[in-house]
Amino acid sequence: MADNELDVRPLRKPDKHPTIFATYSALPVGESFVLVNNHDPKHLRAEFDVDHPGSYDWEYLDKGPEMWRIQITKLASTPLPRIVANTADFTAEPDATGAVWTLQARERDLDSNIVVLPPAGSIDAHSGPNLDVLIHVLSGNGTLTTEMSTIGLSPGAVVWLPRGSRRQFDAGPDGLRYLTVHQRRQALLLEPLGGSETQARQAV
Repeated sequence: MADNELDVRPLRKPDKHPTIFATYSALPVGESFVLVNNHDPKHLRAEFDVDHPGSYDWEYLDKGPEMWRIQITKLASTPLPRIVANTADFTAEPDATGAVWTLQARERDLDSNIVVLPPAGSIDAHSGPNLDVLIHVLSGNGTLTTEMSTIGLSPGAVVWLPRGSRRQFDAGPDGLRYLTVHQRRQALLLEPLGGSETQARQAV
């Protein structure tokens, strides 16, 4: 076996991808390793395409049927800056509701979503998570009800939601679409006020 081979066949399935990405991360730019597996790792390549598009090379050396060998080369020191979405693509979806886009990169410090509320839809009053959230209204209209006032929302508005602040969103007759950005965390849970259940499937 070559020194630069990583044979993941003996590993438990949950350990395979983390081991592969750790090996890739440790590579100097221009260096490579040979992945050895018992099947074509198509899902792994899809993850590479999400996290490292354009900054890695994938070359099949053997294509099974019992053993697959792929040479993976690191072409850049970090993932490359890139366009991950176009907000104009999410401004005319009359039947969409909830988070219609989510930032997918695995290695990231931020979370981001595009959230859609249908006409007259709402996210019930709740206390936000223990992190600050920035919202950019993309289209539609509506209101944000805070602990003390109601704020009108229209396209272009950039809204700051301080951590833990109380908020309720109500969409107008044209619905409401907005982009959220906040520090990454494992799960975002809403805390309903007064025992009412929130209708949102995503936190804001």
